[in-house]
Amino acid sequence: MRLFSLIPLMFASSVFADEPSRAVPEAFTGLNYTKASLSKNAMVSAANPHAVDAALKMLKMGGTATDAAIAAQLVLSLVEPQSSGIGGGAFLLTFDAKTSKVTTFDGRETAPQNATPALFLDKNGKPVKWIDAVIGGKSVGTPGVMRMLSDAHNKKGKLPWASLFQPAIELAEKGFMVSPRLASLVKMEMNPGLKLLSPAKEYFYPNGKAIEEGVLLKNLPFAKTLRKLAENGVEEFYTGTIAKEIVTAVQSSEISPGLLSLSDLKNYTSIEREPVCVEYQASDVYKVCSMGPPSSGGITVLQILKLLERYNLTEFPVDSAETIHRYTQAAKLAFADRNRYIADSDFVDVPVSKMLASDYLEKRSNLIDDKKDMGKAKPGRFNDNLIASNVSIEQPNTSHLSIVDSFGNAISMTTSIEMGFGSNVMSGGFLLNNQLTDFSLKPSVNGKLVANRVEAGKRPRSSMTPVIVLKDNKVFALIGSPGGSRIINYVGYALIGLLDYKMDMKQVVDLPRISNRNSYTSLENRAELLEIKPKLEAKGHKVRMLNLTSGIHGILKVEGGWQGAADPRREGTSEGL
Repeated sequence: MRLFSLIPLMFASSVFADEPSRAVPEAFTGLNYTKASLSKNAMVSAANPHAVDAALKMLKMGGTATDAAIAAQLVLSLVEPQSSGIGGGAFLLTFDAKTSKVTTFDGRETAPQNATPALFLDKNGKPVKWIDAVIGGKSVGTPGVMRMLSDAHNKKGKLPWASLFQPAIELAEKGFMVSPRLASLVKMEMNPGLKLLSPAKEYFYPNGKAIEEGVLLKNLPFAKTLRKLAENGVEEFYTGTIAKEIVTAVQSSEISPGLLSLSDLKNYTSIEREPVCVEYQASDVYKVCSMGPPSSGGITVLQILKLLERYNLTEFPVDSAETIHRYTQAAKLAFADRNRYIADSDFVDVPVSKMLASDYLEKRSNLIDDKKDMGKAKPGRFNDNLIASNVSIEQPNTSHLSIVDSFGNAISMTTSIEMGFGSNVMSGGFLLNNQLTDFSLKPSVNGKLVANRVEAGKRPRSSMTPVIVLKDNKVFALIGSPGGSRIINYVGYALIGLLDYKMDMKQVVDLPRISNRNSYTSLENRAELLEIKPKLEAKGHKVRMLNLTSGIHGILKVEGGWQGAADPRREGTSEGL
């Protein structure tokens, strides 16, 4: 029996039954509710219908999940430029059906070789304001997503490289209809730098006016970039004319010229890493895998799950004050460790095995009191005498896609340029990231170094948390979300819905969002959670009702095939073959 109170059971008689119609409560007005998609062979869930279509074209041509992911990312670069793109980075988890192995590809940006820990300090040695650090070339890290996708394609792709570019090229040349979300973000000037730097301001504000919803928007410079990449391969991006254009744009930025050089691009490498995984005992036994450092998301989500494992969570509904209290307390403990210890493990000794050790997590779990909030949690004690805690600011403008192909391969990929519209520096029709602001702007605190400080060649800490869940050594679910550092909470809470409460993917993406990053408890601004607020406050929580715009895109193994679902808070869809 499924014990939750917010979402009615869908597919009650059969996983392939039509979803019953239901009234949308007033609190949800404006959310993009869509039906779950069901398919026997393959499935795609991503943040924009054009990206889903591009991925499906690759799958119909006999391509793999990797081929489909590349085509989707190229289209997202065009139609969702505020969230991700070829000027940014990504983490990719992949399941190989032949070997039943999960591996990860790290396409995170790196700091330029000339960068130092003082990169974002003013002349008095004080950190500049975060928004001042974001705008312009100084915040641009070496883009990694194209190298990562090329490396993944070499190992796991099937279709010719050039064919993956055709959907994006066609859209860029013929134009696409500006979506409501893109139009609204440009109009509201969510990133104040977008109106300040050319050529971005001319593209997004033609004749000084914000692009409007439904207008046909072409991007011929981006089409030219894509054609070069399709014909000449990824080296064009890292050593060819595209590389030269990127460096010129960064170094000659009208605001805060940056340090990125041709040698930074030439020397960039993506890294194939082992995932971080734990066995999680819910109603069944699952193997939950995610991304290790420089992502903080994987370790933190796995800690949250293991801290909750001793509870019979289903004695209360998933949206009850009791479950939310337990979840937020586990999140506080996990975030305390994250903020102190996790950074790029190629530069910092991250105690991954110790942080996921059963005896350690059992002791930490015992700190949870069902009757009262614990206040600010302290991190566990490892070798931290030279490490200070850091909370860098991460913006929620990221994207996630989940894909299963007809061969049984699967991809869970989270991709980002960080702040909405990144650094605002544009080259070749695409925006460049501002990921260097994911480092701590302050390199030390009270004489102790911050693990996530800027260092040459280092990858900034990320909260991106692509997840693959296995059951009986086969794919059970794929999930991930945008949302800055709240990604961790969105994914963790969704996982207990999937694994403990046996919800389906549609129910999970429709759930309200809960968050705690070792501070106050955030509840999504929905009527039913407003009723929970006083119950949590009675336990000592400081509660804020907020608009929490996650973007979960997931796929679930169901009887006879796959179920895909897209978060109603964004513009995504899911579709299968």
